[in-house]
Amino acid sequence: MAPSEQVEATEPAVAEPVLHASALRLTLASPLYRGATVSVFLSALGFSAAAPQIASFLVNDLGASLSAAGLFYLASLTAPVAGYLIGRRSDRTGRRLGLFRLCAVLGFVGWLGIAYSTHLWMPYVISAVIGGFGGAATSQLFAAIHDEQVAHPSPSNDGVVAVVRMALTGGWVVGPVAGSFLAAHTSPHTMLLATAICTLAQIVPLGTLRPPPAGASAHRTAEPGARGPGIRDMLPLLAFTALYVLVYAGEPIKYAYLPIYMNGQLDFPAGLSGAIIGIQPLVEIILMPLAVLVARRIGMMRLMVIGAGFGVAANICFAASGKAAGLFAGQILMGGVWGVFAALGIIVAQRLLPTAVATASAVFLSSTSLASALGGAAGGLGADAVGLPLVFLIPAALGLLAVIGLAVMSRWPGAEF
Repeated sequence: MAPSEQVEATEPAVAEPVLHASALRLTLASPLYRGATVSVFLSALGFSAAAPQIASFLVNDLGASLSAAGLFYLASLTAPVAGYLIGRRSDRTGRRLGLFRLCAVLGFVGWLGIAYSTHLWMPYVISAVIGGFGGAATSQLFAAIHDEQVAHPSPSNDGVVAVVRMALTGGWVVGPVAGSFLAAHTSPHTMLLATAICTLAQIVPLGTLRPPPAGASAHRTAEPGARGPGIRDMLPLLAFTALYVLVYAGEPIKYAYLPIYMNGQLDFPAGLSGAIIGIQPLVEIILMPLAVLVARRIGMMRLMVIGAGFGVAANICFAASGKAAGLFAGQILMGGVWGVFAALGIIVAQRLLPTAVATASAVFLSSTSLASALGGAAGGLGADAVGLPLVFLIPAALGLLAVIGLAVMSRWPGAEF
């Protein structure tokens, strides 16, 4: 047998296991994927531990009024701007992991500054100026993962992204419980210090890992130094992100008013209320791998139309049901929403701006700050106007707009994935 024939005969035997490796096996085998999975878990663990406790810290430790404490979340509106600047820099230089480490350090400094704040204005300024850059760390990891996947194609690549996103969701499952326990048994100051440590610790799993030198791969999404995308290039991404904001806006409304509705008006026991709140992330984690498989059959955008429809149905359940079964159904449907969007949203965003995936990742992931502000404002006004539980019709209406928009967008040229 000729040497060339030997190569042809042996190539399929070598390539087959790689191409058909499961997403979990592929994640564990790659230092980048494995490290990114642990990193996003630590990041989500720290942030989600602090998120429910920050208002109490401002009120009890720094003397803020309830209204002033609520305004703290508006400081995160600078996050999309910071994310865009970091993403654009990343696409120009190709330094994904370098910028990731820088953002993690800035996030550590920000949370440390908040933990040691002695005046009320300090957390607001720190969060607005530094916090946005700290939050951009995760987007750089997803950009680095995308680069690696373009350089090493595999049918399981979308599954790898789902695995990393599952770790992010897992952090949000554990974090609020851990943060509440730590704050109750020590102090909000100690809890915020732990958040700062988690934010810095996300650097550790990736160690000194370096991506390939800039320009070393023919598969790079953009050559370093290239001009960033213009507004026209970004229009599909911005449209998709705006629709995602409409879907996500229901989350702050739900977390603010569903516990009040259950405990205040329905008089549910604490255990039952906790079970209703806690079932969503469990359903979400279970459905994320399934979402990847279904998307391969019907397309990502079409599945997102269905996912947004789940959100509409969920909020109708919250608004129309005064029974535990109805609220459980709503939360299970919400698990379906985020099982789809958490697994596939970042992939769609990157494909809508393939020449600048770091910018796409940063714009998409930082949009949750805009969604939280929109949801918080709409929920506050709606609760005053129509009360509970009819306030949940507001996110149902926003979700319906998202369903229509995503359905239209799924027919756009270049968005049929």
